[in-house]
Amino acid sequence: MTKKFIAILAITQILTGAVLAQQKVRSKPNIVIILADDMGYGDVSSNNPSARTKTPNIDVMAQKSVVFTDAHSAGAVCIPSRYGLLTGRYQFRAAPQKQYLGYLPPLIEPGRETIGSLMQRAGYTTASVGKWHVGVNWKLKDNLKPQIPDQNDKTITNTDFSRDISGGPNSLGFDYSYILPASLDMPPYVYIKNNRVVDPDVILTADAYPKSLPRTSYVWDRKHTNENDIYWEQGVWWRNGEMSKSFKVEDCLDTIVNEGLSFIKNQVKNSPEKPFMLYLALTGPHTPWMPNKNFKGKSILGTYGDFVEQIDDYVAQVNNTLKQLNIEDNTIVIFTSDHGSPWAEDDIQVYSHQSNYGNRGQKGDIWEGGHHIPLIIKWPDKIKKQFIYPHSVSLIDFMATFSELNGQALKSNSGEDSFSFYKVLTERSVAPVRDQIIYISSRNMLAIKKDGWKYINGLGSGGFTEPVLLKPVKGGPLGQLYNLKNDALEKNNLYLQYPERVKQLSTLLTDLKVKGSSN
Repeated sequence: MTKKFIAILAITQILTGAVLAQQKVRSKPNIVIILADDMGYGDVSSNNPSARTKTPNIDVMAQKSVVFTDAHSAGAVCIPSRYGLLTGRYQFRAAPQKQYLGYLPPLIEPGRETIGSLMQRAGYTTASVGKWHVGVNWKLKDNLKPQIPDQNDKTITNTDFSRDISGGPNSLGFDYSYILPASLDMPPYVYIKNNRVVDPDVILTADAYPKSLPRTSYVWDRKHTNENDIYWEQGVWWRNGEMSKSFKVEDCLDTIVNEGLSFIKNQVKNSPEKPFMLYLALTGPHTPWMPNKNFKGKSILGTYGDFVEQIDDYVAQVNNTLKQLNIEDNTIVIFTSDHGSPWAEDDIQVYSHQSNYGNRGQKGDIWEGGHHIPLIIKWPDKIKKQFIYPHSVSLIDFMATFSELNGQALKSNSGEDSFSFYKVLTERSVAPVRDQIIYISSRNMLAIKKDGWKYINGLGSGGFTEPVLLKPVKGGPLGQLYNLKNDALEKNNLYLQYPERVKQLSTLLTDLKVKGSSN
């Protein structure tokens, strides 16, 4: 044998050994959670027969997955949804915190179990990559001054970006983290890698990007922006504020996905014997709608459609990477969204597309459009062909499901609202896993659904759709009651016709709130 042949043989044996080492721990599957931001149930083209968005890669994934047709987020906006996904607990149970964009303090209490710490205890290497939006502790330049100034111009804060943060993913069960503090339209626009800001040289977005005149044709422009915001075109805006000098808004999604893929590759290379869990939280298709050059102008739906197709491509990149690394079969890939899309009635009329297909309302609302989401779970070792699961589940249920997956008992006072759907994945069980489910709107309106009936403890959307909050009148309903089996679009309020049903559900909602758990 030549020395060259021997060297090649040795390298081949090393690579083969790494793959075999991964295969030895196949009893514990890897897990990748892909969480889209603001993507509606009807944006997945296989969910919506009249969709003007195209998601061919998600559709292909769904063909050999469990497809949940009644999945819900833990809240109708970002913060309660992410808190619930990570903790298995409704966010209304947590102590309220003063919130300001990406500067909010940690909302998850120190020591509380998360899916990260749960999986660490099961022997997993864990990572949180992408949008965080449940708070961190920032250090201040001057401890005698507030972090956020009281004056109107809050673009310059008292935050010291050169010092380590605390209370973030690394404190809550994630071995590795590379995060954006909040949404991609909220300052500060910085990446934080394992508690340290990657580029602490901070400027204002207004100094990095040109500003054009605001338009008035898009709902987010009318309701959610002010004179300090940065505008380019429809759906492309973000709040002015602090930004790392090297940060590029248009590159953020690619950066996040590349970090996630690098984590997977490094795990297989460096720790092939250990299973991993990656929580990959995308920043799109939330505003700003900024598809990269490969997708710009591709969709018949315009910029939003382009952006959805880019999200779809990221799903393909994840699945292709797993296949190339020969770990696809025993890796659970979850695709979902953090809540409904901010797609108002005028958007439906203008674009002829129902982002929240089959539901009333939009992001923020207590109605189904606010929290009904796509949920598709692929696991080739266990799921050989598509299985439709029609009963209610929630992103809160990841905690109990992962616990059962690993044969773990949840710690006391953890996962208080989480129900396991593990048998749906492994046994194609058609039995309901929940006997009730609670929803929360952006204005903290609550609803509970049980046996097909949905009770809402107020009038109005409780979110983004007008009317938001309505005062009851004498002799009129105090809340809303819908029979979703016969009225999926929540058009017929039966509050006055079924007082006993109202009493039953309102009492149950109050009891579950007071009790501190619903499972």
